[in-house]
Order: sequence, then C-alpha cells, then structure tokens
Amino acid sequence: MANRTISDVIRDQKILSAESGISVREAARLMAADKVGALLIVEKGQLIGIFTERDILNRVVATSLDPDKTGIAGVMTRNPQTIRPDRPVSHALHMMYEGGFRHMPVAENGVPLGMISIRDALGQELTEFESELERRDALTEIIM
Repeated sequence: MANRTISDVIRDQKILSAESGISVREAARLMAADKVGALLIVEKGQLIGIFTERDILNRVVATSLDPDKTGIAGVMTRNPQTIRPDRPVSHALHMMYEGGFRHMPVAENGVPLGMISIRDALGQELTEFESELERRDALTEIIM
C-alpha cells in the first residue's frame, strides 16, 4: 500500500456525479444503483461538494426532512477536502482519519477525477479480512 498512488486506485473508476439541483431521493437512487456511499456534486465541470450516506442519515433522516422535497444543495458538504491523484494512498488515509470522513474526492484544479474511500484505500487487505470473517461465521454456524 505504501507505494500505491491515488491514480492507481482510481484508474478504472467511473465518476459518479450530479448537479446540485437534484433531490436527496434522486441522489440516493444514483448512489444505490452504483452501490457507492458518496456522490460528487459538480457544476460547470468544477467540484462544489460531496453528498454521502452520512449526510442522508444525519442531515435528512435524523432531522425529519422530506427526501423528495429536499435538494442536495442544502445538505451536502460544500468545498470538501480533495486530494491530487499523484499523492500516495497513505496520505489519503491520513487525511480521512484526521478529518473523520470515509470518502475523499480526487481533483486537480477543481476538476473531479474520481473518489477514494477507506474501502478503496485498504483494497485487498480489507477484502481478505472480510473473507476471513465470513469463513469464521460459516464455521461457527456449522459447529453450533
């Protein structure tokens, strides 16, 4: 992991983005369809925000806002921290840990290039760990 760059992680990534005028429900549907936890908000080719699962939970559901009538512009995180694609993955992990977030837009000069998440950054190590947990759960069920 120490030698991987952000560009290595996002190389084949499809950028999931939307404009700020869509509703929370529309954003949630986009995220669900692509099985991602965050959406880049872009206007005129420039990154202006990020909308995440946590935003849905904390800023919409917990405050009883109607997802059909609430626009993401009012509940997204504006001007999120970004990382350049030439930076090491370890730097992104450090920034996410320090900032308390799980998704970070990758951008240069305000132009979004992709997104890195904790899951992406941990990559193979996390996949192997999850597989081991599943094997243990299966064995526990067999034994009991």
